Order: sequence, then C-alpha cells, then structure tokens
Amino acid sequence: MEKTVLGGLSRRLLLATVAISALSGGAHAQEELNALVWCDHTDPALIEPFEKANNVKVNLKEYEGTGAGLSIVEQSRPGDWDVFVIDGVDVPRAVEMDLLAEIPADKLPMADIFPEVRMEANNTKDGKIYAVTEKFGYNTISYDKSKVDPKDMEDLSIFWSEKYKGRIALYDYYLPMIGLTGLAIGKNTADLTEADLPAIKEKLFEMKKVSRQVSDVVASQTALVSGEVDIILGGGEWVTAGLTAEKPDLDWTVPKQGALRWAQSIGVFKDSTKQDLAIKFVQYIMSPEGQARLATSSCYWGMPANAKAGEQLNDQQKTALRWDKQPEYLKNTQLYPVANADLDAAMQDVWTEMLQQ
Repeated sequence: MEKTVLGGLSRRLLLATVAISALSGGAHAQEELNALVWCDHTDPALIEPFEKANNVKVNLKEYEGTGAGLSIVEQSRPGDWDVFVIDGVDVPRAVEMDLLAEIPADKLPMADIFPEVRMEANNTKDGKIYAVTEKFGYNTISYDKSKVDPKDMEDLSIFWSEKYKGRIALYDYYLPMIGLTGLAIGKNTADLTEADLPAIKEKLFEMKKVSRQVSDVVASQTALVSGEVDIILGGGEWVTAGLTAEKPDLDWTVPKQGALRWAQSIGVFKDSTKQDLAIKFVQYIMSPEGQARLATSSCYWGMPANAKAGEQLNDQQKTALRWDKQPEYLKNTQLYPVANADLDAAMQDVWTEMLQQ
C-alpha cells in the first residue's frame, strides 16, 4: 500500500516540477493559444477538453512566482502570449504595467463566484475587470491524524512547543510563513510593518528549533507521506487533498488564529491577437466543468472560485477540499502580506536569518 501511495505521489510531483510546453489538441488544429500558467493548468484532463471542443492547440509555459512570470513577458515580443495565470494579489501590478486587457463583465460568471474571493480591489480597476479569481486555498496546517492529536492542530502555538519536536516541516516560503507567524501572535497580515518583525522573528526561531526541516512543497509533501514528519506548517488542501483517497490519514485544518489564503487569477494579455479565443479559454476555465477539473488537477488541488463547480465534484472530492467548511474558513483567513520593497526585503532578511540558525 505504501508503495502504491508513494508511486502516486511521485507521479503528481513529476507533474508539479516538469514544465509542459505544449499539449496537442490534434494534428489538424487550426489555431494555437499561448498561456503562461501555474502547474495545475498543465494537466491534460483540464486542457484537452477545451482543445478538442475548439479544434485548437494550447501551448502552455509553466512558471513559479510572479517575478518569474513577468520576466518571461519582458523577454517576449508583444503578442507572444494570450492568457496569464497570476497570483491574485499581484494582478494590480500587471494592470499597472498595462499588460492585461479588459474582460467584459457579461463574459464572466461573476454572480457564481464566492463573494469573499472575487477580490474586486485586485482584479478590477476603475470599474473594469482585468482578471478573475479562478482557484483559491490556504497556507495552514497539514498533518497525519494517525500520528498527532487533531485538537492540537487547532492552535498555532503548538509549533513552538516541545510536544512534536522533530516531527514538523516548515514550508520554505517567507511570505505565508511570516504571515502565519504574525497571525499566531495577533497581527493582521494587511497591517504588518517592520516594527512587527522582531516579535515574528523570535517565534520563527522557536519554530525552527523544534522542526525537523524547512523545505519546499515537494520535499515537505514527500516527508509527510513517508512518515519522516507528521505535520507541515504552511501546508493545506493543496498538499494533502489530492492524496486522501490513497492516504486517508492525511488531513488539514484552519486553526483558531486563522490562516493565509492564496488565490490565483486568470486574465487575457492586452497585446494578444486572439482576444476572442483567449476569452473563450477563460470562460471554459471559469465554467463549472473547467473549475472542477482545475480544482482537482493532478499537480495540486484547491477550491474552485465558482460555487457551481460543486455540482461537478463527488462527495470524496468535496470532503477533501472541506467544501462545507468554506464559509467559516473564508471568514477566518487573510491574504498574503502585500509589502513595499523595503518591507519585503526586511521580511526576506528575517527568513534568511532563521534558515541559518
């Protein structure tokens, strides 16, 4: 059984780490669409239905981190790219750079999107829609419920106690981890300043002392599945939901102090010469069918932004995603810190110092 679980995990991790540059829609595809995406869009189960229905070839380039995506755009010619998947908090940056085209509101199922993740302040400007939230989830706590007391996972202070010393993995990404640590000591992510960093740094150092490792998504997930660690701070449904059918003891929760909410948006490049086709692709991704496929992508799972996707998900999938708990989770989570250059640099310095301890 363990071999089967690890084999399934390996296949998922391969999809998560290997960029798929193109997925063919057939030898006689009449058109091509070029998209800069996150790895969850490279799943053939998501892309092939659109390709076949529209006789089109979708060329996908996967990237990680908004900076990397914008760098690709800067090195490309105008019109090279048609569709852009981007971190929801970074949409204003892309709009400021005049990269995104307006998407007519009547082309989008806005009324079906969970109100808490519409993120109008990010996705719109001056009443115009430039991107739409397509998927969201949480940086919170993932764990093996056969190895820990689930009640302990309801309080972030467990991460600087001795109870699970040597059994914890910390997710190696400074923004959500500093945000989570801030929540643990009563700070809102939107209000963080450099003055808050010494107290956050103190708790990060304490967490480092009782953890087994600070590692990326792949290494953390592998450690949890193999039993090297029992808890991941910074994890969430995107770490465990896709594995619960094979490994039912893997679980996740939002503690009483709250968690960080990630959200990804999709938009159309202003310089695209295929605006209609690009919008059609966005419409497919935002449809209940597209949303259900995106939510359960082989790279990682997450909550679909369109509430009607629930009609396309089975009970096991909805349970793994905590579908029924979304109202309370949405109320008890905050977005990533949005920092200016100075605060961002200071946060990175704190994280680097912690890693070196």
